Amino acid sequence: MKISKAVIPVAGLGTRFLPASKAIPKEMLTIVDRPTIQFIVEEVVASGIEEVILITSEGKSAIENHFDYNFELETILKGKHKDDLCEEICNISNLIDIVSVRQKKPLGLGHAIWSARNVVGNNPFVVLLGDDLVLSDTTPCTLQMLNLFDELQESIVAVQRVPKDQTDQYGIVEGKKLKDHVIQVERMIEKPPPGTTDSDMAIIGRYILQPEIFDLLGKTAPGHGGEIQLTDALLALSRKRPIYAYEFEGTRFDAGDKLGYLKAIIAFALRHPTLNKEFRKHIKEVAADL
Repeated sequence: MKISKAVIPVAGLGTRFLPASKAIPKEMLTIVDRPTIQFIVEEVVASGIEEVILITSEGKSAIENHFDYNFELETILKGKHKDDLCEEICNISNLIDIVSVRQKKPLGLGHAIWSARNVVGNNPFVVLLGDDLVLSDTTPCTLQMLNLFDELQESIVAVQRVPKDQTDQYGIVEGKKLKDHVIQVERMIEKPPPGTTDSDMAIIGRYILQPEIFDLLGKTAPGHGGEIQLTDALLALSRKRPIYAYEFEGTRFDAGDKLGYLKAIIAFALRHPTLNKEFRKHIKEVAADL
């Protein structure tokens, strides 16, 4: 079964990035020369997905505008003979079909995903969090998961190992190893206090979900933080059919966190096709002065 739709929740207030996110969606903060959300959408496109469903809220119109056609800007660039830049701007609006759905209540990630139910329909789909960047030198993280889905045909969550004293910052999975990089999930715990689980496998912002998740999310009571937790619905789904955790290849950056955002800028700048040499030189000069 081919997966053709990706859900990207971008309705959050971005409180970890205040005051920068007071007037600008955190997903529009730039990593070198592109907003964070563009990297997410480009990963979707590179993975063969055909449609993006943005879960938005008030104040997020800048994200939709970024991927929309801008006749005035294109006309100005053409008039100034900035053809390369004009082509790049046009390519953004032609990346992929995008649909927007409003999350009408701020009830967390689980509720945001549930809001996409009528657009997704009765088909498996991908979820990518709008501030989770995964840098891979080979295969995009989403495509890695889609390749595994072709084999397993069940829900998959992306995981990474984290220090055990940081388990209270993540959803944690426990289970048995199926093969290299793949665990069959037996238990999920939302932000467990350190020392309450032996697992160091933390869920990050990439999921492949079966459509049954919508019904379960609709029945899930508010959990940690008074929000509808996706982890709780996933645990309920795991009692009905298998769920797998995939330890992806690549480096994940939490671009919704100030330190994670700075790390992402450095990592992507060092790989930038025109800036990397001068930036690498600058980093070495700064490091020498420390």
